[in-house]
Amino acid sequence: MNIYEKIVDIGEAFGFKVGKLNVKTIEVRQEIRMMCEKNICGMYALNWSCPPGCGSLKECQKKISKYTQGILVQTIGDTEDEFDVEGMLEIERRHKEAFLKFYEELKTYFSDVLALGSGCCTRCLKCSYTDTACRFPDQQISSMEAYGILVLQVCRDNQMDYYYGPKKIAYTGCFLF
Repeated sequence: MNIYEKIVDIGEAFGFKVGKLNVKTIEVRQEIRMMCEKNICGMYALNWSCPPGCGSLKECQKKISKYTQGILVQTIGDTEDEFDVEGMLEIERRHKEAFLKFYEELKTYFSDVLALGSGCCTRCLKCSYTDTACRFPDQQISSMEAYGILVLQVCRDNQMDYYYGPKKIAYTGCFLF
């Protein structure tokens, strides 16, 4: 069994759909970062993992360019309907919990892993962004969007579905190594 097959097996054990990620397909886009600046999620300038705390797009691109391999991971869940916010939040919680555990496991195989998740970092109950430096910078996880990545495009370019139909939601993240 090669390392990629082992990683897929571990990811699937954590409940993820796992796909290979060609790092060369990742494009850092200003228009995605501009969505963050509109502060639709309410976290802009309030979390170290979100813009501007996660760095400029140029800094994000520089971090990404250090890596040659990657995987995409998804948690796919069922919702009652497109307005089932409670269901969506529960699926997101499960995704983030498994994502953190998988991240720790990947660190035992690779000396350097960049984890880009879904949504802002929730490691701390309240982020220290407005008060002081990040308390856990080595555990901080930015979203793919915070890095200017259009998740739909990365999924499409790596033969992974993004949309699974009505009453379904998928949370997507990636690991680069």
